[in-house]
Amino acid sequence: MTLRQKEKIIRMQKCITAVLLVFSLGASAQDYHAVEGSPFAGSLGVANNPASILSTPYPWDITLFSTQIKNSTNAVRFTNYSYLSHPDTIGYDWTKGNLQRFAAFNYNVHLLNVRLSLGRRQAISFGANLRGYLSARTGTVNYNDTLKNMNDFFLINEGASYRANMVTSSWLELYGTYSRTLWDDEYGRLNAGVTLKVTRGLSGAYLRLTNGAVTQSTQQDTPVFNLATATASYGYSSNYDFWHDNQSTGTNIRDFTKHTQSGAAVDLGIEYLVKSQGVRTYDDADDYFDYEWKIGISLLDLGANKYTYGSQSRFAANPKTTVTDANLNDKFDNVGSMKEFNDSLGTIVNTFSRLQGYFTIFNPARLVINIDRPLPNNFAINGDLTLNLGGNNYGRRLFTKEMTLLALTPRWETKKWGGYLPLTVTTDGKIWLGAAGKAGPLLFGVHNLGTVFSKTRSSNGGFYLALVIRPGKRKDGFRQKEDKQYTCPKY
Repeated sequence: MTLRQKEKIIRMQKCITAVLLVFSLGASAQDYHAVEGSPFAGSLGVANNPASILSTPYPWDITLFSTQIKNSTNAVRFTNYSYLSHPDTIGYDWTKGNLQRFAAFNYNVHLLNVRLSLGRRQAISFGANLRGYLSARTGTVNYNDTLKNMNDFFLINEGASYRANMVTSSWLELYGTYSRTLWDDEYGRLNAGVTLKVTRGLSGAYLRLTNGAVTQSTQQDTPVFNLATATASYGYSSNYDFWHDNQSTGTNIRDFTKHTQSGAAVDLGIEYLVKSQGVRTYDDADDYFDYEWKIGISLLDLGANKYTYGSQSRFAANPKTTVTDANLNDKFDNVGSMKEFNDSLGTIVNTFSRLQGYFTIFNPARLVINIDRPLPNNFAINGDLTLNLGGNNYGRRLFTKEMTLLALTPRWETKKWGGYLPLTVTTDGKIWLGAAGKAGPLLFGVHNLGTVFSKTRSSNGGFYLALVIRPGKRKDGFRQKEDKQYTCPKY
């Protein structure tokens, strides 16, 4: 890669980073495990269950800004970085050994989210969100840091079948939520909600490699590997083709967002509150929002985003069996752009074609079951189970997915203060102990405490931060309305 090519890539990375920072400084997110199921969640809870906005005792609340990032991988380990330590140089190690590797990343920022109560039986919420997901996986493959070329790689992976996939999708969504009480009796209350979303796909890309294999022979006592089979396809959204170095960042951002496609999605949710059967006296505080158990079930992100294929998107198959590992080293050693990569790839396969039209990436559709149990003295415990509904990314369809499988969160919480210890199990079997705190309107937390104190765990975890304002007429934050039958007569 030439110096000029490296400079172009660095400039592009800086511009993309700047765009993400602009959005993340003004917004809110998914996966606030600390407040899931909490009666204080308000507008933050709508992303987990649209019915939850009726279980909040405030007449209104506004998330002024928030941001959340989560990442998980077994492919790389950073060796000199933590949230409390920011050195000039960050070390990293690629994972050695024979295993399936994965990487997952998501972020979510809310651009001013509002929740309004329309009485005790109806509520609405609305706002804008910027969201993004990435997942990548390989088949079982061996790797170590002593490899020098493709011959070394194939030699330690004798007989392997090579496969990999990667999907990423980012979008802007405008949403509106309506929730109402369906029935209410002395035993419980059932609330239901729906969220409609209009989306704009900002960035999409994917890669599929299947059935990769090589054959081995010997020439002058040296092993030689020839390509045998493989099928690959890769595509990206065409708005990247409109980013040019000779234009200003503002012009590039306008062109980038202009060449995007619209989409839609929906969330559905119900929430059942089991009421206490205790006897209430006339001077008790209003217990309308109290419950013994709260059970929520929701179907989230039922929808997709559409992208136009970029000019360098390709399908490749039927590799030429005369191509050796040495040829691969020569052809791809100095590749510095997608066009140069395609020029090289086209010389080693018999089937090579441009992908045109549109491709669709489904949103992270999932079933979420949430159970919340209040305990004495402002304590509570919440359990949240997330079941992804999408398939794998080796077939015809492309999916994004949530990385959280199970979250169990004990909490102590009042209107102004809160402490939380969420325990999270990811879909790849990682177990994280997080922590979060609330001080007035500020909520802050980390998904994995290891990212705070250890310099080797920052590749698995993430953080969230939110600023939420609420009315503060009463110390406990709950509305209270005296029953008219106990009102003293006026003379």
